[in-house]
Amino acid sequence: MFRGSIVAIVTPFKNGLVDIPKFKELIEFQIKNGTQGIVPCGTTGESPTLTHEEHNCVVETCVATVKKRVPVIAGTGSNSTAEAVALTRHAAKAGADGALVVTPYYNKPTQRGLYLHFKAVADSVKIPIILYNIEGRTARNIETDTVARLARDCKNIIGVKEASGNLQQIKDVRRACGEKFLIFSGDDALTLPVLEIGGVGVISVVANVIPKDVAALITAFNTGNKAKASEINDKMIPLIKAMFIETNPIPVKKAMELLGMCSSQMRLPLCDMEDANVEKLKVALHNYGLLKGQLV
Repeated sequence: MFRGSIVAIVTPFKNGLVDIPKFKELIEFQIKNGTQGIVPCGTTGESPTLTHEEHNCVVETCVATVKKRVPVIAGTGSNSTAEAVALTRHAAKAGADGALVVTPYYNKPTQRGLYLHFKAVADSVKIPIILYNIEGRTARNIETDTVARLARDCKNIIGVKEASGNLQQIKDVRRACGEKFLIFSGDDALTLPVLEIGGVGVISVVANVIPKDVAALITAFNTGNKAKASEINDKMIPLIKAMFIETNPIPVKKAMELLGMCSSQMRLPLCDMEDANVEKLKVALHNYGLLKGQLV
């Protein structure tokens, strides 16, 4: 069920509130262009600044709009285990097909604490759980032994989104957890290398603007056309770099505004891009063929 190009979709705002009509439009755009799964309320969806009511509404809206055409994997992580359990239970009740649960951030739990946290979340629901390992944002790496123990002890922990940037660790997880354990790239720049070592897809930021190309890269790889996959990847890399010139999701939201897709509004402490970086983003969009006309 979970594989291929899965978008970590943005949460559009209008006048400081979640723009539900625009959110529905973005979902339709993704499905129309070959995206194989949608993650609402992830990091890219600005989950830390959504209220619980908004978070639940976004998940419910996503499930109702998708209508089972592709899987919905709700972001339900928190640095509070009780809160993560509550959000995950809500996602299950709302009809989400799975949950993406990030490493608890700021608390800096031990590996035992991480194990107990994820186990508590998994034990609270029957839907599949995907771990989200991103030490750069959480200050904690989920070590391979911990991932393997969770995969063994919790039957509904079925995979991991790996954004550690450590390909050796990803290889180790594949070896420790077996072929059925799903590994997703959590870094657009590493999607192709992760596929090459047994990954099943990507949970992508850049797919917000080029969903068709991200899906095409994975399809080409899976059908044995590695040369085509490499060609698509090489074209995407400069745009991917521009998407992370500032903290995600600042650049992708600005790109979407420049492309007429949605407002770039965010909530503090995230703020608008520096002017110099906007110009670099415009160049990357123009060179990719997305932004038409003459650059000033």
